[in-house]
Amino acid sequence: MLFRQIFDEKLAQYAYLIGCQETGEALVVDPERDIDQYVELAEEEGVDIVAVTETHIHADFLSGAREFAERFDTKLYLSDEGDENWKYEWVKEPREAGGEYNYEFLYDGDVITIGNIEIEAVHTPGHTPEHLSFLVTDKGGGADESMGIVTGDFVFVGDLGRPDLLESAAKVEGAMGPSARTLYQSVQRFLDMPDYLQVWPAHGAGSACGKALGAVPQSTIGYEKQFNPMIDAAREDEDTFVDAILEGQPEPQIYFARMKRDNKMGAPVLGNLPSPQELTRRELEDVAQNDEAVILDTRLDRSAFMRHHVPGALYTPFGKTFNTYVGSLLEDETQPIVLLIDEDDVEEAVRDLVRIGYDNVVGFADLETLDRYFLEGGETESIDEITFDDVDGLLEDEENVVLDVRYKSEFDEEHVEGALNASYTRMPEYAADLPTDKTLLVHCATGRRAAVASSFLKKTGRRVKYVNDVFADRTTEKRTAAIV
Repeated sequence: MLFRQIFDEKLAQYAYLIGCQETGEALVVDPERDIDQYVELAEEEGVDIVAVTETHIHADFLSGAREFAERFDTKLYLSDEGDENWKYEWVKEPREAGGEYNYEFLYDGDVITIGNIEIEAVHTPGHTPEHLSFLVTDKGGGADESMGIVTGDFVFVGDLGRPDLLESAAKVEGAMGPSARTLYQSVQRFLDMPDYLQVWPAHGAGSACGKALGAVPQSTIGYEKQFNPMIDAAREDEDTFVDAILEGQPEPQIYFARMKRDNKMGAPVLGNLPSPQELTRRELEDVAQNDEAVILDTRLDRSAFMRHHVPGALYTPFGKTFNTYVGSLLEDETQPIVLLIDEDDVEEAVRDLVRIGYDNVVGFADLETLDRYFLEGGETESIDEITFDDVDGLLEDEENVVLDVRYKSEFDEEHVEGALNASYTRMPEYAADLPTDKTLLVHCATGRRAAVASSFLKKTGRRVKYVNDVFADRTTEKRTAAIV
């Protein structure tokens, strides 16, 4: 049996290539939208991808299932479990390429056969109503028992998939309590499975699909039974579990609702990756003087951004959380995007963006071009940078107010007295309720999230001061504002 785990570090997402080397056939589980990565891997391994399946309708990235079906007429195996509100609607429509999709709906106990590999669907709802896990058995290797289970967003290493996203992200009112109770029942089924089964999850540390995911890429059912705190809670009773699984879940990125919608109704067919045009200094100046495109400044030095940046630019540093930042700030996926970025990073950035549905990447300016723009007198804006020592003095003036952009769970644990809280992950939604007649002193835990949020708030026309400081390092002697 061929088994490959493909990891997207930025979205902390695992896809799986599972194949039969004897017949040369393979299946992909939970592919992302830029499917060339899986096609190339299959070619390297000497197999053809003949089928695609998914554990559920995803909220954190655009699926590649439709892309495979449109471009290669690949067979689709998709869940038809759950209620009528969460079904794969797009697969019932004609293909853009003509004809019908080649698909089969799956229910609990159904088996997909790929060469000599058997993959059994197990309905494991809770994270979503339609969620499936997949038991994998290597019949070609002589096995008559499963080796492991692809758990999707059901069981992670050290955690379980959060059951609140239909309500907190997709705005299905009243969904999280019943979903948590459904998840409790799924865990009872998990507890009856053999300890030796390997656990292959859909996400690792850094994903917002859980609150305490481990960084280890796989586990076993026995290990999770012994050390997963959410499974421990499920051994107590249903109410204890529901309280534990819902407590402290971070606010999901604002783009999650759009991912849910598009993966249900049909992600736009990507085809080739966008190829943004490189801009000259003069062209960058033209972009800066109109509001048609959103400018993403990817420099890592946040203090440099605060000193001077292109007017209206959003600060989205190019690192492990680049697409999280963009997806937290940019609501309109159709708006043209211009990147300020090292030329060597352009393709990676484009991939990051299309994976969460931002396809209209029209241009980029290299950071050397940006430097020339500044040196030659291009129009700039700046944001004052302060420390927590400065905050204490500024709070003596009622015209200033602290804005804490950490998650609510962090804020509830400890915060500056009188501070407002609005998680950076949903800043466009929360910003409408923030004051426009005061200067916002924006902070987080270390300054990274606050820098991103400050750029967004500046773009909305608010007065902003950015607190580039570590919240945990302040001492009683250094501050006069009370901590509650």
